[in-house]
Amino acid sequence: MSFAQPYIPRAGERAPAPHRKRDRKGELRIWWRELDRVLLGLILLLMAIGAVAVAAASPASAQRLSTASVRLDDLHFFWLQLRWQFLGFGTLIGVSMLEKEQARRAAVLLALAMFAALALVPLAGHEVNGAKRWLDIGISFQPSEFLKPAFAVTLAWILSLRVRDPSLPVIPLATGLTVAIAVLLVIQPNFGAALLFAGTWFVLMLLSGIEVKRIGIVAGTGVGLLVVTYTFYDNARHRIDDFLGGGTAYDQVDLAARTLISGGWTGTGMWLGTRKFALPEAHTDYIFSVIGEEFGLIACGVIVLLFLAIIVRVLVRLVDEEDVFTILSATGLVSLIGGQAFVNILVNLQLFPSKGMTLPLVSYGGSSTIAMCLTVGLLLALTRRNPYLERDGFDWLDALLRQGRVRAEGAAT
Repeated sequence: MSFAQPYIPRAGERAPAPHRKRDRKGELRIWWRELDRVLLGLILLLMAIGAVAVAAASPASAQRLSTASVRLDDLHFFWLQLRWQFLGFGTLIGVSMLEKEQARRAAVLLALAMFAALALVPLAGHEVNGAKRWLDIGISFQPSEFLKPAFAVTLAWILSLRVRDPSLPVIPLATGLTVAIAVLLVIQPNFGAALLFAGTWFVLMLLSGIEVKRIGIVAGTGVGLLVVTYTFYDNARHRIDDFLGGGTAYDQVDLAARTLISGGWTGTGMWLGTRKFALPEAHTDYIFSVIGEEFGLIACGVIVLLFLAIIVRVLVRLVDEEDVFTILSATGLVSLIGGQAFVNILVNLQLFPSKGMTLPLVSYGGSSTIAMCLTVGLLLALTRRNPYLERDGFDWLDALLRQGRVRAEGAAT
């Protein structure tokens, strides 16, 4: 019987690395153990509510967009939304399996690609409803939607570099990036998205420890930019004027508010609403009003509580976090979700000018649905944590300290 001779490397030669078979089941077990399953459950519940809401709003939008030659089925947008949600859920799960460093690198690369795509929109984009926001590369998508989560993570990474080297000009760099994105968005025009990017920048600046004096300067600059925008940006001026003037009976924000409260506390019942047929974008921008008409104000309250629960859950998860990048990036991502939901709900309540902004994870959308699932996937990836590491670490440290005290006491005696 002969035995294989052991490998003995020659001088200057490295031994080959041992081949390790990838244990996919083990990786899945680790992922499931580290995942914030409560947050995932809240997200899936919100997506399920969104599917039902799109089914309720689909007949109104289908009839509105039907023509003499092409008639859309009443559930046209519902079936499409199920496909987008399926793709979005796959994206969410796939991204949530990334390690923290992998998620950061992927987000930075995506930010660079989407920033370049956003710069191409004014030149090669196509116009829909008076706004040039979409880019067609075989499939039509909104670069700004995918830039949102990538921007939040990239901005968090830039600001976190200040911990390593306080002399780095991270604040001017982050501010310059935000201003460049805002300018490209205003050109489209997409003033609502520009405000959302600016809001995320402001939250991360506050969290990164900006001085109080600078906060005043930033606030003053923001007011000045709003005045300039109102003066020179016709689209924003008309919407602000309509909002301040109270609108008319045929104004879309006024119609949305009337639709929302027409169902009372319990609603008219699914597919029994009538006011939704007058809404211009019942399945996207004004889906919250459709929910109010057909499912009632109680259902609207549940949706608001779900968004609040998502925000609180992420913040609670970050309480014991020590990594600055994780804190900043997760806060930036949840600020995007909460900020967009907050603006959309206020518009439907006639408390904010119309912004053309969808309700995250609830409204119909291709780019918006997949991009929001990407946002949640990054959030889940960055907040993954070994549930036993912290407890075992503290137990080990306590035991070590106790041993040290016992030895010290013994030596003293």
